[in-house]
Amino acid sequence: MSHSHRHTPMTHSRRSGFTMVEVMVALVLLTVGVMALIGSSAMVSRMIGRGRESTLAVQVATARLERLRRIAASTTPRCASPAFATDSAVSAGVSERWVVSPPAGSGLSRRVSVITVYRDPRGLVRDTLHTVVLCG
Repeated sequence: MSHSHRHTPMTHSRRSGFTMVEVMVALVLLTVGVMALIGSSAMVSRMIGRGRESTLAVQVATARLERLRRIAASTTPRCASPAFATDSAVSAGVSERWVVSPPAGSGLSRRVSVITVYRDPRGLVRDTLHTVVLCG
C-alpha cells in the first residue's frame, strides 16, 4: 500500500514592522530613560555650582592664611605686628573672619582660624580653616 503525502502549501501571513503595543512599550521606556537623564544632569549642575562656591571660599581662606603668615614673619620678633590680629573682611562675595589666638606676646605659636560664610543654592554655608603659625 502506498501512501502518498499531499503537500499543501501553508499560507503564512507575514507582516513586517512592529505592533502598536511594541511601539508603545518602546516609547514608554525611551521616555523613562530621557527623564532620568534630565534629572541626573540637573543634579550634576547643582553639584558643580556648589563646588564652585566652596572652592572660591577655600581659595579666599587660604589666601588670608598666607597673608597672615607673611605679616607674622615681617617683624622681629615674629608675630609682633599689630596687623597680625583677629579681624574680618569680605572678599569675592565671601565673608571671612579670622581669629588669632592666643593674643600677641604669649607663647611660641599662634592658632589661626579663618571662618568663611558664603551663599550656595541651599542657602548660607559656613566653613572653617585652621592652621598654626610659628612665632619663635
